[in-house]
Amino acid sequence: MGEVVAVCISEKKGTAKKNIGQCRFLENWGLQKDAHAGDWHRQVSLLSYERVEEFRKRGADVADGAFGENLLVKGFDFKTYPVGTIFRCNDVVLEITQIGKKCHSECEIFHQVGDCIMPREGVFARVLKGGVIKVGDELVLVEEKKKFRVGIITASDKGSLGQREDLSGPVIKEILEAEGYEIISSKVLPDDEDCLYEEMVRLADAEKADLILTTGGTGLSPRDNTPEATLRAATKNVPGIAEAIRYQSLQITPRAMLSRAVSVMRNRTLIVNLPGSPKAVRECLGFLLPSLSHGLGIMTGAEGECAR
Repeated sequence: MGEVVAVCISEKKGTAKKNIGQCRFLENWGLQKDAHAGDWHRQVSLLSYERVEEFRKRGADVADGAFGENLLVKGFDFKTYPVGTIFRCNDVVLEITQIGKKCHSECEIFHQVGDCIMPREGVFARVLKGGVIKVGDELVLVEEKKKFRVGIITASDKGSLGQREDLSGPVIKEILEAEGYEIISSKVLPDDEDCLYEEMVRLADAEKADLILTTGGTGLSPRDNTPEATLRAATKNVPGIAEAIRYQSLQITPRAMLSRAVSVMRNRTLIVNLPGSPKAVRECLGFLLPSLSHGLGIMTGAEGECAR
């Protein structure tokens, strides 16, 4: 259980949030009169009181709401809970939709003390059910989603030799961590079928990864061996994912028809081939992730089958 320490809003964007003591939370919108409320996935921001106190002990004089948080709560380390986790406070029901965020400009606090904790410690949620929350109210964990374990493999001869920077692997890591996935491994390997196959087997059988995402090596070059390694590791075929990615990519470029990417299962690990460019990786994951988490839940037993 947690305790609400501050309820904060800012009525205008670009201004600091202030603790107003209590506020009404509007269903599928956010805090009443808060400038950042709206019909999107970041309706409410939450931050752990303990993390703020650690920050203050370093000499920073920060007021409640200074990091842009709507709810400051004692008793929960929010960043450890995956996307989909449900919290309740009085009648208000919140669902975590994003872990942390990338700052595109350094805030006032960063300029003051050289650091800001919201990008790595804060989480965002949407309001499933509305009501009123005030300082001192109790926040409870209703449902914690499984945090899926992910291994990332970048297939690149030059990348494995340090002759080319791996850009796509870090993009996958960034996107999945923001969605609440746990990254257990990220490696750059040569475009060698045996090498790729052995890493997939290791991640699936020894590391018990729920998901393996590869990037690169899916084209027509003689050294593009990722699909062959993936099919070799497979115990079941899951063709719909690769087909859907190709279909979506064809809306952007006709060259998507040249992709040989596949998607399979190795026992209870899903393996999906993604394209090699960072831009294509972002496009594919943006399309794939909403359905992927449900599929992983079914595969691992964390969710039941769809109702008939």
